Amino acid sequence: MAKVFTVYRVDYLTKMKVPIGTVTERREKPRGYANSLGLVKLARKIYGTSTEDQLKIIIGEQQRA
Repeated sequence: MAKVFTVYRVDYLTKMKVPIGTVTERREKPRGYANSLGLVKLARKIYGTSTEDQLKIIIGEQQRA
């Protein structure tokens, strides 16, 4: 079963997280920290428009699919 995570763009001045999309994890076995890091890299590649913008992108908690 795929796990879906919300992708947020963080505004560090106002401390607000704005949802901009989702990322789906398709791996069967959990891989801990390395898996989370891979999902963040994927989210930054998909939703980031510039290098500065990519640094503001994080993933949130797992959603029910």
